[in-house]
Amino acid sequence: MLLPAKAEVARQLRRYRAWERVMLAAPNDRTVRTTFEDSGYTLCVLMGKRCAREAADAAERYLRTNQITYLQEQQVTCLQEKAERPRPATAVRRRPPTAERRYPAGR
Repeated sequence: MLLPAKAEVARQLRRYRAWERVMLAAPNDRTVRTTFEDSGYTLCVLMGKRCAREAADAAERYLRTNQITYLQEQQVTCLQEKAERPRPATAVRRRPPTAERRYPAGR
């Protein structure tokens, strides 16, 4: 899995937090809200999350830890998500009877 550069994550997280403060100060300003949402979307794409708050939390954790720990956390999350999904019925694979098997080169 490719990880974003820590410098870029830090820059986008600072941008997101700054626009969050501005948006809280002027919640009715559409330009401010749009820019805040754009910064949240960028952070979501960088961190692979669907929610801007989750992305901000993930970015903070990523910046605090080393890359190996972050990868392990992502793998655990992925395994948990897979365990929660319903599994399709598995098909039983049958081999042909041994008398009908054909081997190359007349074995």
